[in-house]
Amino acid sequence: MALVLGVAEGQVKVFRALYTFEPRTPDELYFEEGDIIYITDMSDTNWWKGTSKGRTGLIPSNYVAEQAESIDNPLHEAAKRGNLSWLRECLDNRVGVNGLDKAGSTALYWACHGGHKDIVEMLFTQPNIELNQQNKLGDTALHAAAWKGYADIVQLLLEKGARTDLRNNEKKLALDMATNAACASLLKKKQGTDAVRTLSNAEDYLDDEDSD
Repeated sequence: MALVLGVAEGQVKVFRALYTFEPRTPDELYFEEGDIIYITDMSDTNWWKGTSKGRTGLIPSNYVAEQAESIDNPLHEAAKRGNLSWLRECLDNRVGVNGLDKAGSTALYWACHGGHKDIVEMLFTQPNIELNQQNKLGDTALHAAAWKGYADIVQLLLEKGARTDLRNNEKKLALDMATNAACASLLKKKQGTDAVRTLSNAEDYLDDEDSD
């Protein structure tokens, strides 16, 4: 569990409370060692507004600075671990769904890399989810799912509209990285469908030119 410090959506910072905080007034937020707190208002330099376990209240800003441990990329951590409840809590508290970690990867990438189908499905409920973000190696979520052999997740990504034509830094498509026949078959079928559609569009364009 942890403590989160936030401002605008996508800019939420996360901290783990190292000690229990006992409120002195009804406005203050009680939390225990290890709790996650999402701070939604930092306009007052002394008192920040935060939420923990569904309750909202004020927290002394100096407590967070002195008595809390920073956690980078909470959504990524939840996705890596397959921790659905923590992921849902991060999303409910406006942690940005498309944030990048030091490797340039999204939470979706790590969910696909770990084979956490329920996490992938939860991330897909976010209207602005970015399917095709490439990390520093050029890999997308589809590359990760294909490489790890998770055909069910490959299928989910393709149904959502993930691109199959993106190459990583080694010039490899997701299909080139597929480690089992099921993933390869799904990707070949999708690429074939896309190729037919592209050819059809080209023929329509030529037909239009001929009719001019």
